[in-house]
Amino acid sequence: MNISNAIKISLRALTNNKMRAFLTMLGIIIGVASVITMLAIGQGSKISIQEQISEMGSNMIMIRPGADKMGGVRQSSDDMQSIKLKDYTDIRDKTTYISAVSPNVSSGGQFIYATNNYPSSITGVTPEYLDIRKLTVDEGTCFTEMQIQTSAKVCLVGKTVIDNLFPNGEDPVGKVIRFNKIPFTIIGTLKEKGYNSMGMDQDDIVLAPYTTVQKRVLSITYIQGIYASAISEGITEKATAEVENILRTNHKIKDGAEDDFSVRSQEELSTMLTSTTDLMTILLACIAGISLLVGGIGIMNIMYVSVKERTREIGLRMSIGAKSRDILSQFLIEAVIISVTGGIIGVILGTGAAFFVKMILSWPVSVQVYSVVLSFLVCTVTGVFFGWYPAKNASELDPIEALRYE
Repeated sequence: MNISNAIKISLRALTNNKMRAFLTMLGIIIGVASVITMLAIGQGSKISIQEQISEMGSNMIMIRPGADKMGGVRQSSDDMQSIKLKDYTDIRDKTTYISAVSPNVSSGGQFIYATNNYPSSITGVTPEYLDIRKLTVDEGTCFTEMQIQTSAKVCLVGKTVIDNLFPNGEDPVGKVIRFNKIPFTIIGTLKEKGYNSMGMDQDDIVLAPYTTVQKRVLSITYIQGIYASAISEGITEKATAEVENILRTNHKIKDGAEDDFSVRSQEELSTMLTSTTDLMTILLACIAGISLLVGGIGIMNIMYVSVKERTREIGLRMSIGAKSRDILSQFLIEAVIISVTGGIIGVILGTGAAFFVKMILSWPVSVQVYSVVLSFLVCTVTGVFFGWYPAKNASELDPIEALRYE
């Protein structure tokens, strides 16, 4: 018996029991649709995180005072004052792989304009900080080098701060706001960026010259940190090593001694978040894959029932010359047709469900070709694997015993 005849006989057998065939397919359909949807959600989340980290500056390097502490150990005041202005100037002047660098000092407090007030923090930086953090001036201008040298009381404000201090839609540029009784003139506004992947409002920001915050607000001589940007993401590791060498030399740290600073790159954060997302995606796919396993068991169960119901038919066909391999191929083809048809329907439903999640729930999703192909291959292998044993049993029936079967 050729393949085309075997397929026709299998299709005829399935169409004679349409409802049973559909219910058998249902497990495969749900399994494939679940795998595609879960992988789409996981991959979409991964891409979204990578994009948001890129917006924050994928080649950004953060230098903080004090060595890394574990278990919530409190740092001493000396540890928190280990970064000096000389460290900033040396990184700026002596590095090869750094394209931009800015000191960082900040203070929390209350911003006041007329009768409106808003609790936030003011961050002291240089104009290069905007390039490092991918920030853009929307209206007005950024502060100048002269304003940094003179510790001018000027600032740039983000949209969240503007909305809270100027709820009536006033133009904030040129207005004077107070921060802990210190007046600051708004010379520019920042373009809206929204929330990042960690749920932080990137528009809740006020930037001023670092000298202004350092001298007029905090009255300190040290800086609280340094932000830098590597020339490209690919050489972030080299840039980090270069910064560490400069700081160890400046701080006279001997070989083998613990650093009194910490250097972290955005690449490390990206790797950590990506690995976490990959783990969650695999977990979701495994949970969804259980449906495929259940669907495969359903195929095996129905094929057993089908073999029992058609025992006399099998005996009759074998008595008129059908070979064991013909019986095997017929039942195996039935199992494959069920699984492949269920797989096709599952792919369509899974893709549709992914776009439904994107449109209705506004979740980031990304249907990958590999997930569709993988799901389809898995459901085909499932049909062959779980259909083989019942088909094998059918092919090994004794024709005489089969004809006597009631």
